[in-house]
Amino acid sequence: MKQRAGSSLSAALWMTGAIASFSSMAVAGRELSLHHDTFEIMMYRSFVGVLIVALVLTATRKWHQVTTERLGLHALRNTFHFTGQNLWFYAVGVVPLAQVFALEFTQPIWVILLSPLLLKERLTAIRMTSALIAFAGVLMVTRPGTASLSPGILMAAGSAIFFAFTTITTKQLTRHASIGCIVFWLTVMQAVLGTAAAGIDQQIALPTLQTAPFLLLVGLAGLLAHFCITNALAIAPATVVVPFDFARLPTIAVVGMLLYHEPLDHWTLLGAAVIFSGIFLNVWSENRNSLATVRADTHKK
Repeated sequence: MKQRAGSSLSAALWMTGAIASFSSMAVAGRELSLHHDTFEIMMYRSFVGVLIVALVLTATRKWHQVTTERLGLHALRNTFHFTGQNLWFYAVGVVPLAQVFALEFTQPIWVILLSPLLLKERLTAIRMTSALIAFAGVLMVTRPGTASLSPGILMAAGSAIFFAFTTITTKQLTRHASIGCIVFWLTVMQAVLGTAAAGIDQQIALPTLQTAPFLLLVGLAGLLAHFCITNALAIAPATVVVPFDFARLPTIAVVGMLLYHEPLDHWTLLGAAVIFSGIFLNVWSENRNSLATVRADTHKK
């Protein structure tokens, strides 16, 4: 019990870092949207990422893990992520931050729905129920019919779909590549994509003394957030980690209220809670099935 309690506390600390990182990235993205378009933000973010990943690979002496195997799958994954991240950065610039985060939480539901098609995984009754519950939450957040859906809301919802494609292709890549290899190609390919997209109009805004700190923060926070979540999942079950991740929503709602005078929308918070319920139902079910499988294997031995 002591070990489990210690693991939960450590996971909570890691998730606190993830929440701070995601919130910082959203605020930095909002500030940068006044001076840079989303392509420029992604380009500079990727430059920072390439530098950090190169330093880490050098310090840990793991350059040998970076290979060109499955390079096409890396390119597909990073195109999905690049698209989703651009949509997300656009959304945080024009939509209340709590709404963006609430819609981003639908990513696991899209993974559930797309996995049978792309990973040949079975769509169980629990998974379908989870998806329907989460969809009800989305309707609460967006409230179609009360007002026309803004481009920002559609972008936020679209980012979750592309992040789901990213998750699925990442799952495929982890069978053949190390995390270091995946992150290296993530930053390098997205630096190329960002530079090409930002340069289409032949006008790339250079960093200023005002925007440089936010560009650096976006690059650092993006990598740090995923590093914290990975560590949390490594020491505690998903049923412990997911509730902590949900704390991102009330956190960013308060941040939006304090920094940008965004009202606390009760429908957004309620809808996000319903989305979380659907996600947690699926996580709890998957965890229970995994434990049952382990116990069955143990009895056979």
